[in-house]
Amino acid sequence: MTQGDKSAVVAWRGVVMATLFVALWFWLAALVTRLDPAIGVSPPTWLTPIGWVLALAGAAVGLSSVALFVTQGRGTPAPFDPPQVFVASGPYRYVRNPMYVGAVLAFAGGGLAVRSVSILALGALFWLLSHVLVVLVEEPGLAKRFGDSYAQYTRWVNRWIPCVPVDRE
Repeated sequence: MTQGDKSAVVAWRGVVMATLFVALWFWLAALVTRLDPAIGVSPPTWLTPIGWVLALAGAAVGLSSVALFVTQGRGTPAPFDPPQVFVASGPYRYVRNPMYVGAVLAFAGGGLAVRSVSILALGALFWLLSHVLVVLVEEPGLAKRFGDSYAQYTRWVNRWIPCVPVDRE
């Protein structure tokens, strides 16, 4: 198999994994909206356009992060098919977990756009689960796989709150 063929296979796997991940969360969001009438509260209408902006921004951040994993990292976001090369460019220059940040923004934006408190709550639950996964599983695994480069990266870049990149030379 040529290098081009390998790259195409990795790209295809990345698209499939990202699509399945997004489809799962869209399905869950559709399920939880059934709870909205029982909750009896919804975000104000004036937040709808802000929600669309947040949802689109979150999707753009998430998708660009997946694309970098595939193209530069030569892997996918799936834990069983991780990147082979450490990625610290693009959105990863600003925040260590841009895929998760993008997803949380997409949930928050989606909840505001469709005026669903249950989707907002699902986004909060997603962030909490992501935090636990990142702290207990992903960060120790990255530290083991990438050593000093990852340790230095964690000193420069925040886990959840985007920061301005510093001159790292």
